[in-house]
Amino acid sequence: MKEIVILGADHNGVDLKESLKAELKQSGFQCVDVGPYTSSESVDYVDYAHQVGQIISNNEADWGILICGTGMGMSIAANKIDNIRAALIHDEEAVSKSREHNDSNILCLGAWIKDDETNIRMTKEWLTSDFGEYRHVKRIEKLVTHSQQSIVFTNGVFDIVHKGHIELLKFSKNLGGKLIVGINSDRAVKILKGDQRPINNEDNRRSILQSIEYVDEVVIFDDEKPTQVIKDLMPNILVKGGEWTASEVRVRDNVPDDIEIKIFPFMKGFSSTNIIENIKEKSSQ
Repeated sequence: MKEIVILGADHNGVDLKESLKAELKQSGFQCVDVGPYTSSESVDYVDYAHQVGQIISNNEADWGILICGTGMGMSIAANKIDNIRAALIHDEEAVSKSREHNDSNILCLGAWIKDDETNIRMTKEWLTSDFGEYRHVKRIEKLVTHSQQSIVFTNGVFDIVHKGHIELLKFSKNLGGKLIVGINSDRAVKILKGDQRPINNEDNRRSILQSIEYVDEVVIFDDEKPTQVIKDLMPNILVKGGEWTASEVRVRDNVPDDIEIKIFPFMKGFSSTNIIENIKEKSSQ
């Protein structure tokens, strides 16, 4: 499917919008132009910023682009809308960073500040730059307004609970109203970790997790992968700890498209396996 780009401007940005729309269509994007369509009449940039911002906030399109004389008014107006991260870009060095670091979902351009060629080049780079979710997801989620109706799911062995686990659970709970944690059964853990695991049986692991304030419910599933339990629960958001991207997790665990995936980066120095090995080493001394 073609990625959908929503374009809006004020009277000062109409000409650039038309040039940009033609270039993006040629590059394979599906463009929706909310106006205006002539520069002969003055309009209020706020109205178009609100329209584009609301579409992006509702997840009805992939990208938003707003253009006025400086881009400043558009960015101020758009950033008042929940879950909008509108990047005002005048500097080519900042284009990819606004995606990598800030996961910007609207690009604001100044038709007076840069020539059309430069603005078009910056837009194409912005649309092809990736969000560095592994490094920056925790910061971005602090900017997001999360629905308290959302059900969040995360899973793991949780054999020996440590700080890394607590931070994962805290992060997950902040994404919605209810956090469900799935833990592998003792049988599944032995397949995943070896015959000496788990250290704590499934009932003890469930009891420990249920005592943590961030956790609303714990379920035990008798599989190595959480594919089936995810399909059974159908949470709004799935949180995975690791170094994978959301798209990699979706393919690996066969996660339905309507479930949002968030990646929580592993905390260095915290691992149940390493903790167990350290205990064994010290006990043998």
